[in-house]
Amino acid sequence: MAVSPLQDPPLDTAPNARVVITKVFVRGLKVEAEVGVYSHERGKTQPLVIDVELDVAAAGARHLADTLNYETIRNDARALGASGHIELVEVFAERLAELCLADPRVTRARVRVEKPLALAPDAEAAGVEITAVRT
Repeated sequence: MAVSPLQDPPLDTAPNARVVITKVFVRGLKVEAEVGVYSHERGKTQPLVIDVELDVAAAGARHLADTLNYETIRNDARALGASGHIELVEVFAERLAELCLADPRVTRARVRVEKPLALAPDAEAAGVEITAVRT
């Protein structure tokens, strides 16, 4: 069967391959948020750089509705950043992971949150990385 280069090939063209998990990711997302325990971190936002990687049970996706739209990750991170002061980046990461796991197709969420200004100019960034799994 000839397939046009502009068309997706049929799913049965790879007889020994079976997709069971799709990794959906966003890397280097910049979000402004009020985060920190120090007095100089209260009442103002600071930049965060966020990486998210999700395991999604969305095998054979051919349409956006079949998988998780990564714009959802961006929108959730921005909404969380605008939700008010959060003391620890660990809490920010956990809350974002919880928002991601709200989609029942997500089985695992890895969230990395960096504060580029935390140790500036001595370090590029400081932060945390957490992994949350559906139980």
